[in-house]
Formats: sequence, structure tokens, C-alpha cells
Amino acid sequence: MAAKRGNCIPRLMELDSMKSYISPPLISVRQSIHISNHHRYQFCTLSMNGCHGDPTLPVGTIETRNFPAVLTPALALERLNSAISELESDPSPLNSGIIRLQVPIQQQIEAIDWLRAQHQQELLPRCFFSGRRRRSLSYPEFDDNDDEESSINGNPNHNNNSSVADNLVSIAGLGSAVFFQHFRPFSYDDWRCIKRFLSKSCPLVRAYGAIRFDPRANVSSEWEAFGSFYFMVPQVEFNEFEGSSMLATTVVWDNSLSCTYGKAIASLQATMRQVSSVILKLRKEVPNTFILSNNNVPGKKSWDLAVDRALQMINRGNSELTKVVLARSSRVRTAPDIDPLTWLAALQVEGENAYQFCLQPPNAPAFIGNTPEQLFHRKWLSICSEALAGTRARGGSKALDLQIELELLSSHKDHNEFTIVRECIRRKLKDVCPKVLVEPKKAIRKLPRVQHLYARLTGKLRSEDDEFDILCSLHPTPAVCGFPVEDARLVIAETEMFDRGMYAGPVGWFGGGESEFAVGIRSALVEKGLGALIYAGTGIVEGSNSSQEWEELELKTSQFTKLMKLEMLSLDAKKG
Repeated sequence: MAAKRGNCIPRLMELDSMKSYISPPLISVRQSIHISNHHRYQFCTLSMNGCHGDPTLPVGTIETRNFPAVLTPALALERLNSAISELESDPSPLNSGIIRLQVPIQQQIEAIDWLRAQHQQELLPRCFFSGRRRRSLSYPEFDDNDDEESSINGNPNHNNNSSVADNLVSIAGLGSAVFFQHFRPFSYDDWRCIKRFLSKSCPLVRAYGAIRFDPRANVSSEWEAFGSFYFMVPQVEFNEFEGSSMLATTVVWDNSLSCTYGKAIASLQATMRQVSSVILKLRKEVPNTFILSNNNVPGKKSWDLAVDRALQMINRGNSELTKVVLARSSRVRTAPDIDPLTWLAALQVEGENAYQFCLQPPNAPAFIGNTPEQLFHRKWLSICSEALAGTRARGGSKALDLQIELELLSSHKDHNEFTIVRECIRRKLKDVCPKVLVEPKKAIRKLPRVQHLYARLTGKLRSEDDEFDILCSLHPTPAVCGFPVEDARLVIAETEMFDRGMYAGPVGWFGGGESEFAVGIRSALVEKGLGALIYAGTGIVEGSNSSQEWEELELKTSQFTKLMKLEMLSLDAKKG
């Protein structure tokens, strides 16, 4: 089976079109921001790239060591430093391994506050991921008590770890015990290299990261450090749970990758020396901020032309294209600088029913987002995905909000767009699931500023190895690309004047028995001193109006721009 699998994105294409993938056409000049040498950041000791390992070679040991709960982060840090010293004095004889040390803290501290507390040192790489309030993955129509899961659940240690993982609210990580990155498309072997370092018995050992929307597109400078994909298992990790917290460290070594046990311990100790245990509860708002400039790519006139061209292609008699998602990049410069973590913390206020994330490799800006869209969530063999399409603003009163909701539900144009997305996801799930349930088939998902048409799809995989297939099959969905997917991708490549990078790509994590990915929309690339690139897209279908679609872009980017307290400075004020 492995020999038949290739790269993630190319599997969307027919075999006779693969040559065009290997040598993609040059795409028109794209907007980019200059990336500095990041002298303000300190890099944690660079760890090994797990993609260079042998995916067929098992890791010698994967284990989690639990310590008694303590009252404060300072005591947890002290206990972990002591445990690391013990690891140093008693080296493992194995050629490879991964050991997670974790100390529970008897108070709930927000992971974003812990990460902001490390801001004085500004260590890289770093990551943050906050899932939506977990809906139970229950499938009463399916028999979940298969032999594999029963044997796993029969392990008391596994049960305890799983129950802890189920209560996880958010995580923040610094440094990479092992990272996974390449500039070619994400492949089956890359997935196996990641899974090699994961185990069902250690559910909190996870690889967090993101994948480019289209690895065939030319890479602009601001996205170069991310590669085609970037995942990391954090060296130091703060877990926020319902009612408690946890500080953890992970050490990874593999002699075949020239990362010995001793080197891994020394690297972890170097990172731990820079970790702060002083955590302050900060206000979740952006300080008063002037918008110095706001430049959209494309501008309104170019947008109108792009939408008109897309509609002509959709309405062409011999065209199979029914939808294409066109996006916009808005470059915002502010005074004072935008701090990505402060912005992300403020987004959490609006983040109910949404995922928040931050990913920042070395030599890179921070990719942050507040996305409502789930790509998939897998736990053992059970899997769920969502269809999300159609957008309206929230009403200022209950009556107006209901009126807008009913208008969205009855809109023929939005129904067509939503049906394309839902049915495409259903067909792709059916390729790897004997049975797929859609419930609700069409409902409203309400967010603080917007509301969408929504459906939830659930199924059961035949094998956990189908995870790679479902990731590559579901991405990109018609909600962020169009339909048919390959036709829409080509229109996007020919039309858009900027590099999407990880925008609209999969963002999330792989675990031993569980994985979860969101779609990286409602997102921005932020670099202190250089401003932000805010991304938003909208689906173009028959009946779309370019001006209305532009207003939808404004609505979607408003979750970022409305965090800024002050209006744009006038030209006169800037001159004065």
C-alpha cells in the first residue's frame, strides 16, 4: 500500500496530468513582505528534521512519565529541571526514543498567557492551538467497540492519559524536540515519518503544524521558512485543561539522524534555561492602534474583473466549473506594531465555536488565525468533518438576527454553494468509510460577527492508515478552492496575485490515536515591525455579485481590523 502512495496534493489529479504538477507554470508577480533576519528572536537549539529518517524503522521507546501535581508553574518548572538532570545522569542505551515528562498544575492557567509570558525572550519555533469546545464523537449507529480499541482501552495507563487528553482546552509550545519540514509536497512517507514518533499510549505527544494550500504555487519570501509543510513536537509545552494545567517537556533522539541522546538532553536544557514561570493574566484586547496603511491585493477594480472572469468561465456552456473561491490579501501597517500573540489573545474573545492557532518556525513571521471550519477530527477509527459555506453578518437584535438567518437559509445562490461543499465532502468520506451520516444536513452556525450554513458529516474508517488518504482527499475542500477542485485551483493560480501560503491549508495536529485539523481561513501572517497580511476569500458561483462578494471579504477581515481601536490616520496627520 505504501508504495502506491505519493504526494498529498497531486493525488487530486489524474495520472496523465502529473507532469504539469512537477513543472508548474510561473504565476504572475505576487505581493510579498520583506522578512528581516529576526535579530530580535532567539532560536531554541535547532533539532533534527524527522523527515530525513527512515519511516519504516520503529523508534526504540515512546513513553510518558507522570509526576505528582504541584500548585504553581514555578514548582512544575523546578520538578522538570530535576527530572531532566536525572535523565542526563542515566542515559538510555537505545538508539532512538521519545520521552515526555509532565507535571500537572492544580490551577487552570490559559496556555496563551503562558506563551505570552515567554515573550521577553521571544523563543522560536513556537506554536499554539486551541480547539473548539469538544463535541463528543458519538456514533450510535456504528459499533465502536472493535477489538483494537477494546484492547487499547483495557490498558489502565492508556485510559488515564486518554481522559486527560479529552479535557484539553489549548496548548502552547516552545522549541522543537523534532520537526518535520520539506519543500516538496506533503507525502505518505512524510506522514509515516511523523507517525513514527507518535504512540496511542502517549496521547499528548503530538505534532502541531500546517500544510500549504497549494505546494505547486510559487513561494513568496514571507512563506519561505514554512516550507511546503511544517510540523513540530514542542520541547516545552504548556497544556490548559478544564480546571487544571500541565507543564511538560519532551526529549527526542535518533542516532541515525545524528541526534544522540546527549545532544537531545543538552538542547532541551538550553531551552529550559530560557523559560519563564512568571505568568500574568493579561487583558485580551489590542492596545490603541493607528492603522497607518491598508493595501488590498487585489484592489476593488481588479477584484471586479477577476470575479467577472470567473463568472464567464462558470457560465460557459462546455465548462464543468461550478464554483471558484477567490481570495484577497490585505497588508496592514500599524503604530504601534502588531504583536501576534496579543492579537491572537484578543481573537479568543470572539473564538467560541472556532479554532485559534499560531505557528512560527525559525526565521518566519507568525501565522495566526481564528477559523470556524473543521477539516476533520479523527479518534481511533471514528471521523467527522464539516461543510461550511454561505456567509451573512449577525443582526444587531434577536429579531434582525433571525431575519438574516432565514434569508440565508432561503437563498438559492447560497444553497447551491453549500450543497457543492457538503456533497463533495460526503463523496470523499465515502471513499474510505463504508457509511457516512450527514446530520444536520443544513443548519446555521453562528459566530460573533458572522453566520454560515453548516452540516456535520460522520463516518468510520476501515483502517487508521486511511488518515493520510482522508487528509489529502478532503484538502482542499470546495469551501476554500471550488469545484471541480483541480479546475478551480488552476483558476486561482492564474488569477490571484499573491501567495496563499498556509492560508486555507490544513492547520492542526497528528497524534497517536487521534488527529484534528482545521482549515486555515480567517488568518493572518504577522511580523513585528513589518505589519500583517490578512487573508480572506469568498466563493464565486452562478449569481454572485462582485460588490457583494467584496463586502463579504470586508466582513471576514473585520475580526482582525476591528480589534484596532483607532481609525486610519489621515494623510495630513501622517505628514504632520
